[in-house]
Amino acid sequence: MEQAENIGFSHYSVMKSESIDALAIKEDGIYVDCTCGGGGHSLEIVKRLKSGRLICIDQDDAALRAAGQRLAGYEDRYITVKSNFSNVSEVLKSLDIEKIDGALIDLGVSSYQLDTAERGFSYMKDAPLDMRMDQSQAFSAYQVVNDYSEQELKRVLYDWGEEKFAPQIARAIVRKREVGPIETTLELSELIKSAMPPKAKVGGHHPAKKSFQAIRIEVNRELDIIEPTLRALIYALKPGGRLAVITFHSLEDRITKQTFASLAKGCTCPPSFPVCVCGNKPQVKLLEKGRAPSDRELEENPRSRSARLRTAEKL
Repeated sequence: MEQAENIGFSHYSVMKSESIDALAIKEDGIYVDCTCGGGGHSLEIVKRLKSGRLICIDQDDAALRAAGQRLAGYEDRYITVKSNFSNVSEVLKSLDIEKIDGALIDLGVSSYQLDTAERGFSYMKDAPLDMRMDQSQAFSAYQVVNDYSEQELKRVLYDWGEEKFAPQIARAIVRKREVGPIETTLELSELIKSAMPPKAKVGGHHPAKKSFQAIRIEVNRELDIIEPTLRALIYALKPGGRLAVITFHSLEDRITKQTFASLAKGCTCPPSFPVCVCGNKPQVKLLEKGRAPSDRELEENPRSRSARLRTAEKL
């Protein structure tokens, strides 16, 4: 299990060998690790480069510091950029890079973020309501929980968490706010549990898991940015270049799968049209189609269980 523990940043690089193999790295290529995290995937990329370069993007300062330490000795092969991966087109433009040979996106939350109580991602540890991946961002989980209307809360829990008890939970949150603001993760976690029927709290996942996921996604706009970013990266790829995406739940995977399928299809004319009039051509061919982690990885890191790898190659 590879971790960057020397500076307090612990993160398992999910499906590392599979994703690196999927990129088919060229030693003189230009690559982008859109979510470099602690640098585990990035290190494997720079090891394979000679005259090539890697752009490491992350919005978390702790992740960038960890990546810098892990990549020590390869300074001539990479550059780090603090940004959200949705800004990849602007990042490439600022570096005078027109086309790239490959890109990797790992959509998971790092073990460091989950396990560092003060970051506010965990429903098991008490901390201020935060959940910001970019801590320079003003908007946090506190605003979602305390400022959203009951209808807005229900939408977030339904759409991003697929939480079937969203109405009950949203109503409980609003009632609690009438007494005073909800300020900590355990306070919210206990409130969610209290709003759910007894049968929903027996076995399976923690009762607050889906709600915390939903709020985190809302805070960081995680799902909104996936499709436009995938399209921007495919546009930036050279012919033969590859984009590898690691997803961690059904919503992310569905967006990735549908976007790749759309780019691979080309023609958007109705089936009733005798000939194509739209002129759209396929932009990619699909390679990995939802590959799961190996049994060995699942033994080493149970958090990888829901991970799926999808890869597309630019035509």
